[in-house]
Amino acid sequence: MSWNTLDDMDLNGKNVLVRVDINVPVENGVVSDTTRIDRIVPTLRDIMAKGGRPILIAHFGRPKGKVNLDMTLRVCLPALQAALGHKVGFVETLEGAEAMTDEVAQTPVVLLENIRFYPGEEQNDPALAQRLARLGDVFCNDAFSAAHRAHASTEGLARLLPSCAGRLMQAELSALESALSRPTRPVGAVVGGAKVSTKIELLENLVERLDLLVIGGGMANTFLAASGADLGASLREADYEDTARAIMARAKDSGCRILLPVDGLAARAFKAGADHEVVALNAATRLSGDQMILDAGPQSIAAIHAAFATLKTLIWNGPLGAFEIAPFDQATVSAARKAAELTTNGVLVSVAGGGDTVAALNQAGAADGFSYISTAGGAFLEWMEGKTLPGVAALSRAPADA
Repeated sequence: MSWNTLDDMDLNGKNVLVRVDINVPVENGVVSDTTRIDRIVPTLRDIMAKGGRPILIAHFGRPKGKVNLDMTLRVCLPALQAALGHKVGFVETLEGAEAMTDEVAQTPVVLLENIRFYPGEEQNDPALAQRLARLGDVFCNDAFSAAHRAHASTEGLARLLPSCAGRLMQAELSALESALSRPTRPVGAVVGGAKVSTKIELLENLVERLDLLVIGGGMANTFLAASGADLGASLREADYEDTARAIMARAKDSGCRILLPVDGLAARAFKAGADHEVVALNAATRLSGDQMILDAGPQSIAAIHAAFATLKTLIWNGPLGAFEIAPFDQATVSAARKAAELTTNGVLVSVAGGGDTVAALNQAGAADGFSYISTAGGAFLEWMEGKTLPGVAALSRAPADA
């Protein structure tokens, strides 16, 4: 799939509607983590360098189509201005955007109030998309995290104006294309987390595309139980054991090796520092009713390290154990650091995404070693599931010139 970038557009003297994701955490009325704001800065600076004026469209929280001043984007203004180094005008309504005051009209960047205050946004209302389109000359989508939603400001607007991907969107798409659509083989993935039920489509898509699939966390327990293991009180989904067996059969037919833990840390309490022992994990495993597997063991970690060393491309989604509590973070931390080491040494391309994944890699001190880390969440997962993302598809069909 191809899409236009800022390099393909003539922006001189034009108003550029930029869909961004600045849905950031706020504590006591102040933005507490500016990561999402920082990541849109290159796009905005490039637009201004090309003579364009960015007009930012964004959402904040879930106001469900109604004005809710607890979810106003005004709270983002100080952090946005600090990151950008420019004054940012703020417009409270679309009527205000259609007839900007002189003060706002003279600012180099304008931020519109929460687009989800309008019911037509999530309904992808053509009338709202057309109203937005009249505010600008070019549309730039820099919110990959919202690209899986067919909303007025993502999909509808892209069909009405010459459109392109912003720098963050461009980086996300390029990273994911190189990791899954056109990877350097052998290619593998780590898929962890609590439940198979939330990642069935992901697993079904990946086993058709991968050479290696490492399964960890509570998901691995379901696969082990499907193979005959009795894992006591371990988190698992008995209703999805047939699904796990079907995925293992599909992987075998596709030539995808599934790597499950061969040992684990078994404890009787889910708490930091809980007493635990290393137990073998296989079809013959029989744990007592109060034991639970909270992490992969040392042999499993060694096997993961060895498997990583055979790969050229790695995709990572989800932790390998209860990484929030020591010592059950060992597998996640060790494997993450190994992937980062191989990437830093230039022998592995590594792409990771998902909320728990980002937290786990940061905890391991490994995030900076990965080739690319997506903060997109749902859009990242849907891309990995092989789904078409409306916001991306609309860009790929956009006219090439502005």
